[in-house]
Amino acid sequence: MSLIEIKNAVKTYITGDTSFSALDDVSLSIDSGEFVAIMGASGSGKSTFMNMLGCLDKPTSGSYFLDGIDVMSLNSDELSEIRNSKLGFVFQGFNLISRTSALENVEMPMIYKGIEPNERIRRAKEVLKIVGLENREDHFPNQMSGGQQQRVAIARSIVNDAPIILADEPTGNLDTKTSIEVMEFFVKLNEKSKKTIVLVTHENDIAEYSKRIVRFKDGKIISDEVKR
Repeated sequence: MSLIEIKNAVKTYITGDTSFSALDDVSLSIDSGEFVAIMGASGSGKSTFMNMLGCLDKPTSGSYFLDGIDVMSLNSDELSEIRNSKLGFVFQGFNLISRTSALENVEMPMIYKGIEPNERIRRAKEVLKIVGLENREDHFPNQMSGGQQQRVAIARSIVNDAPIILADEPTGNLDTKTSIEVMEFFVKLNEKSKKTIVLVTHENDIAEYSKRIVRFKDGKIISDEVKR
């Protein structure tokens, strides 16, 4: 079985007498070590799909197995555990805690995992060095550039050694030069650290950093291209 295995996923929202299918019979497999870009216009279903991948929402029907675990069978506590152990998240808006230093932001996932303070600090320092921010440990988000904040977010996403990184428009708030630096870092994580990366973007030049491009339209997958 693939690392991510989704079959016949449907997500229907009901408002009053009206129903809307954000996902319509979607099936997709992603193997360990892949780098996949998810593309599509606003309303295409890609954000709903990413929420499902991130165990933030469940499909109305269909199946989702993550690393062999039946996500549909999990309760809220079990979903939280799988998010913290299997998934790292990187967002367009960075989602850093403003009154907390870079080091403390990176420590946050380990607090939820119950890791003791000295080990948290050691690991946080280690991953900040990996992303080139060993001299910014005590800086707060408002003391860092957008690119530096996103690298803190990437460090936070890998500190628990989750096998999968889900990145939602990670370059959306960055200039071109900084976007290139961030995407080159994702490539390095994929190729050297063997992380599986699933990235949502509406920009073709950003999607080109991936090895596979999946396009959504009207809740369906309309193309799935593995790049040579």
